[in-house]
Amino acid sequence: MKIGLIQQRNTANTEDNIDRLEKSIRKCAAEGAEIIVLQELHNGLYFCQTEDTDIFDMAETIPGPSTERFGKLAKELKLVIVTSLFEKRAPGLYHNTAVVFENNGTIAGKYRKMHIPDDPAYYEKFYFTPGDLGFEPIKTSVGTLGVLVCWDQWYPEAARLMTLKGADILIYPTAIGWESSDDEREKQRQQDAWQTVQRGHAVANGLHVIAVNRVGHETDPSGQTNGIRFWGHSFICGPQGEIIAQSPDNEEDCKVVAIDLQRSEQVRRWWPFLRDRRIDAFEAITKRYLD
Repeated sequence: MKIGLIQQRNTANTEDNIDRLEKSIRKCAAEGAEIIVLQELHNGLYFCQTEDTDIFDMAETIPGPSTERFGKLAKELKLVIVTSLFEKRAPGLYHNTAVVFENNGTIAGKYRKMHIPDDPAYYEKFYFTPGDLGFEPIKTSVGTLGVLVCWDQWYPEAARLMTLKGADILIYPTAIGWESSDDEREKQRQQDAWQTVQRGHAVANGLHVIAVNRVGHETDPSGQTNGIRFWGHSFICGPQGEIIAQSPDNEEDCKVVAIDLQRSEQVRRWWPFLRDRRIDAFEAITKRYLD
């Protein structure tokens, strides 16, 4: 499988953001990509730094303008595209939704972000209703994709359920970065933890993981913080957690990376974690906390 990763710096000019994404998608296609993965909420700025009801006007239906444009691009270039959109499902009901396009331009499936954060500068609960489609992999011509979104990447249960339902690969469109008040050591700890937990999902489940993050500084419209510097560092790791490719922390990046999905079969023979799971003793995992 040849995967195109597009790590982009966004501005308030949505049309320009999408035009630049299209240019990068075409570049990856020319280099042989079979699937393109875009960052979380790739059409615009990361608007969740503040709570503003006017922002809901940016949401769109699925199908809608973005699905039409990216669907046409997938069909023209004959590749699979993983997008991340602000979905308007109904008046007052919105989701953070990944939409996957088949290489004939049709929608192969979608995933609504399940874990919704609510932290300083990441006020996503104000905007997004938790997903209700479950952890269902999406079947495509290039493989069965376990698509999750950003905050989902910290939860081993989400990765495991996608694996148990037949995902060939885990994909995480992402928007994460540093707040300027953190010192350099703390910033490094955060970034290391982010990559380490996802590499752990790869190891525990014996499959590849793709994480595509945005990059660049985005100001806080309220002025309450110094904004977020998204740390980029998009990466692909293999089923033993090995880093196959990664992007820089502070630059846009567009690359095509070849991976061998057959490695999952071999690694799972060496490390049969799925065989040895004690499913008869896991009932308590569905409890919030064990007092």
